[in-house]
Amino acid sequence: MAKRDESDEAYVVDLCSQVLGETALTQHKFDWLLGDPGQSGRRAKLPVDAYWPGHQLVVEYREVQHERPVPHFDKPDRLTISGVHRGEQRALYDARREAEIPAHGLRLVVIHPADLEADSRGRLRRNPETDLPALRRILAHDSDEDRVTDSFRTWLLAQGWTPVNPTDRWTDLEAVRGSERLICEAKGRTSEKGIDADIAYGQLLRRMTSASADIRYALVVPTSSVKAAERVPEHVRRLLRIGLYEVTDDNQVRPLS
Repeated sequence: MAKRDESDEAYVVDLCSQVLGETALTQHKFDWLLGDPGQSGRRAKLPVDAYWPGHQLVVEYREVQHERPVPHFDKPDRLTISGVHRGEQRALYDARREAEIPAHGLRLVVIHPADLEADSRGRLRRNPETDLPALRRILAHDSDEDRVTDSFRTWLLAQGWTPVNPTDRWTDLEAVRGSERLICEAKGRTSEKGIDADIAYGQLLRRMTSASADIRYALVVPTSSVKAAERVPEHVRRLLRIGLYEVTDDNQVRPLS
């Protein structure tokens, strides 16, 4: 197995540092990002792959074992302190990072092998000529949709929801609270408000794969898109279990249903 400084993760972090013009703090630990309690009751700090303080940015490089079962990494016959095997614990901790990092005012960017030049096993070919431009695009992505999503995530946490890894990888945000599950589609400011609202409703419809009454859906839009989203009447949204939420220009969340 490659040493960490020879790994794909180290390669990606090094290229990100080149793009950002700042050296990363690798395997950085925050006081507020904690694992589950061990036998002694203590909670270890969870590391992040890389943190750039000047950019208030955290990058996580998620290799294939974060996306699908890999027995070599998951060790399904061995339980962790979380009471689940390593693969399930990895998913829990990934979800915790995705919830806590934006909640503490930092931007989180998750990079996958498929975002760069990789082989069928998810191993990077390490071609800076193609990988550097790809990373520039990924790291520059700081759209209004990110603002809307992050604001709604923070609001959900305050309401007792726990963000989790989405069942559908294209879902913007998914959260659970007790037996309830909320599947969210977020849109940012756009010049095509009506078209984007229609697309968002269509995306939610495609994710309605379960008849469970415990699953609800959310369309989250900025103030400028509220009228376009309200073109679908409230009684229709109610039948489809779609809640409409506004994120104001000062990042406040207002339920509209």
